[in-house]
Amino acid sequence: MSIAAVNGPTAVVIAGDEDEVATIAARFARATRLRVSHAFHSPLMDPMLDDFRTAIQALTYNEPGIPVVAGGDVTDPEYWVRHVRDTVRFADAVASLDGATLLEVGPDGVLSAMTGTAIPILRKGRDEHTTFLTALARLHTTGTAIDWTPALAGGNHIDLPTYPFQHQRYWPAPATGRIADVRAAGLDATDHPLLGAAVRLADSGGMLFTSTLSPRTHPWLADHRVGGALLFPGTGFVELAIRAGDEVGCDRIEELTLAAPLVLPEQGTVRLQVSVSEPDDDGRRRFGVYSAEADAPWTQHATGVLTTGTPAATPTGEAWPPAGASPVDVDGCYDAFAEAGFAYGPAFQGLRAAWRRDSETFAEVELPDGTGNGFGLHPALLDAALHAAMLPGGSGGDEAGGLPFSWQGVSLHASGATSLRVRLAPAAHSGLSIAVTDTAGMPVATVESLVTRPVATTAKPIERDALFRLDWVPAVAAGEQAGAVAVVGPDPYGLADATGATAYPDLAAMTDPPATVLVTARGSGEPVEATHALTARMLGLTQAWLADERLAASRLVVVTRGATTGADPAAAAVWGLVRSAQSENPDRFALVDTDQADVTPAIRAAEPQAVLRDGEVRVARLGRAPVPVERFAWDPDGLVLVTGGTGGLGADIARHLVAVHGVRRLLLASRRGVRRSWWASWPAWAWKWLSRRVTWRTVTRWRHCCPGTVWVRWCTPQVCWTTGC
Repeated sequence: MSIAAVNGPTAVVIAGDEDEVATIAARFARATRLRVSHAFHSPLMDPMLDDFRTAIQALTYNEPGIPVVAGGDVTDPEYWVRHVRDTVRFADAVASLDGATLLEVGPDGVLSAMTGTAIPILRKGRDEHTTFLTALARLHTTGTAIDWTPALAGGNHIDLPTYPFQHQRYWPAPATGRIADVRAAGLDATDHPLLGAAVRLADSGGMLFTSTLSPRTHPWLADHRVGGALLFPGTGFVELAIRAGDEVGCDRIEELTLAAPLVLPEQGTVRLQVSVSEPDDDGRRRFGVYSAEADAPWTQHATGVLTTGTPAATPTGEAWPPAGASPVDVDGCYDAFAEAGFAYGPAFQGLRAAWRRDSETFAEVELPDGTGNGFGLHPALLDAALHAAMLPGGSGGDEAGGLPFSWQGVSLHASGATSLRVRLAPAAHSGLSIAVTDTAGMPVATVESLVTRPVATTAKPIERDALFRLDWVPAVAAGEQAGAVAVVGPDPYGLADATGATAYPDLAAMTDPPATVLVTARGSGEPVEATHALTARMLGLTQAWLADERLAASRLVVVTRGATTGADPAAAAVWGLVRSAQSENPDRFALVDTDQADVTPAIRAAEPQAVLRDGEVRVARLGRAPVPVERFAWDPDGLVLVTGGTGGLGADIARHLVAVHGVRRLLLASRRGVRRSWWASWPAWAWKWLSRRVTWRTVTRWRHCCPGTVWVRWCTPQVCWTTGC
C-alpha cells in the first residue's frame, strides 16, 4: 500500500491491497471508496511498468504549447512511467502557482473542490449555459479580461443605473476645543468654542480674548454662506460678546453694532481678538471684535457696550402655539432662502415650524444633531430663530431678509439650550424685538431691538480667496541621490550618459530594478496625432509599471522637454496623464521638465513635479493670483468658439452669451454632434431670435477644433472651453 495522491491539506488518497487499504481507511472519521479500474499510484502497478515503458517509447513528444505545471519533464517517457506509479502531488502543484486564478475545464468541479478557490466551467447536473456564464462572471470579478462578445452575441452595452448615495459623513469630526495648555504662555483658558484664551491687561482693568477660526476647526461655520461668501454669522458676535461679558462681570449687551462682515477663508484660519476696556464710572465697558488673516492688517468688525443689570425674566405662561396664530408653511423655505443668496447648510437649517398673529411671528427652532454645544446660545440656533422673519408674507418690513446690523438690550437668561420657542415682533422704536424661551416656556434670551441691513456685496474677499495659480518656486535638494539610476526605452536627451545610468530597452530587461528609473516622453509630428500616440504609449507604460511587483519600491521619473512651456503639446498631455497616476499612486511617479541632460538635481529634489532650468530646480506650488482689475468684455461682433457646445454645460454657456452678452456669432464644436434633446432645450422665442442674429457652423472633424486650427480658419480670439467640464 502507498499514498496515491495528496490533493490538499485534508484530502489524501491511498491505494494498494484492498484489505490493507480498508484497514487504514477505517481509522479515519470520513473515507470514500473511489470507483477506479486499478490501484493506480501504488505497488500493484509495478508488474505493468516495463510493458508500459516499451509502449510509449516509440511516441513523439513535443514541448507543450500552453505552459504545464508538472513534477518533471513531460517530453521524457520516464516521466509518464513514474506518473503511473508515484504519488500525485496535486496540492504542491497548486501551491506553486502562488495564488493564481484557477479555472477548471472539465465535466464537473472535482478539482475546484480540492483547491477551494478554483472556478469550474461546468457542474454535473446543472444547466451548462448558466454554469458557463457564471464562471465567466466570477473570472471577471478577479480582474481577468473577458471578451464578452462571443458569449453574449447580439448584446448591447448599457450604462449601469446610478446609485442613490447616502449623504452621511463618517470622518471623525475635528476637535473644536483648544488642547494646548494656554496657561503655560501666561494666558487664561476660557473653555469656550470660539474663544481660546484671555489675558488681563496690566496697565488697565481691561481684557483681551484671542482665538482662531476656520471651517476645519469649526465645521458648522461652513454652513453659513451669504452671497456666495463664507460669513461668520452676526449671531456669532452676540455669543462672543456674551462670553466676554461673563469674564468681566457684565451680564447684558447694551448695544452691539457690526461695522464689517467677517469673511472666512475656504482654506486656512483667521486670527480673532475681542478687546474689552476697563469699566467707566457707571460700570459700562466698551468692546471691539477684530480679525486678521496671516500677516494681513487687523480689521474691526464690531463695537459695542457691555453693562450689568439684566431685567428679571418670568415665564410667559402663554399657550403654545399661541391662541389666534395661523400656521405658516416652512417646507422648502431654505431653498427659497438660497435663491435669495442665503445658502444655509444643515447646521443652520433649524427652523421647524412657524405661526403668525397680526404683526407677531412665532417659531420653533432646533439645533441639528452633531452641531456641538458648549455655547451660551449657539449662534446657529439663534440665527435659525431669525429665519422666521424671512418667510414670505411676514410683517418684518425692512428687517426681513437682511443681515444683523445693530443689537440692543441683549440678555442671556439660561445657557445650553438646543430647542427654542421664539416670538418676533416690531420693537418700540425700530427693528425687531425677540423673546426666546425653551420648550417649557422658561426664558432663555431677550433682545430689545435688532436692526438689519440689506446684504452687501462681498465680491472682493471672495475673489481674493478663490483665484489661484501654479507657481514654480526654487527647491533645495532633499539629499544625496538614493541608489542607482536606470534609463528605459528611447533616450533622445542623452540621460544615460549624463547621469551615469544603465540603459535598458524595456522594463522586462531590468533584472534588478534600481530606486529611480528614467523614461523620456517627446512628441513628434502633427500635434494631435503626436499627442494621441505619446499618451497611449505612456498609458501602457504606467499600467505595466504598476502591474510589475518587482518595481513596487522604485519610482518612475518621466522626463520631458518643453512640456511646461508649450513647446511640446504632446509632452504636456503626458504630464496630465502622469498627474492622474500620481494622485492614485503617491511616490510611484515623478515628472521632470528639463533643458539639460543631467537631471540629477531634479531627482535629488524628490518632488512629484519639477522643472530644471539652467541648473536650477523649481517645484510646483499653489499660489494666489492677483484679481484682474478689469472684467473681460465679450465682443458681440466677434466669433466665439464654444467647445463641447452641444453638451449640457456648453448649451447653457451659449444661451448665456447670447442673452446676457449679446454675442451674435457662435461656433459650437462637438465630437458627438447635435442631438434632438439639445434643440428642444432652446425655447421657441430663442430660435426665432437666433435664426436672424446668430451664425451657425458645423465642424465635422475634431482636429479642426484645436485652438490653433480654429484661429487660422475662423480667426476667433474668444474661446469658452467646456469640453470635459
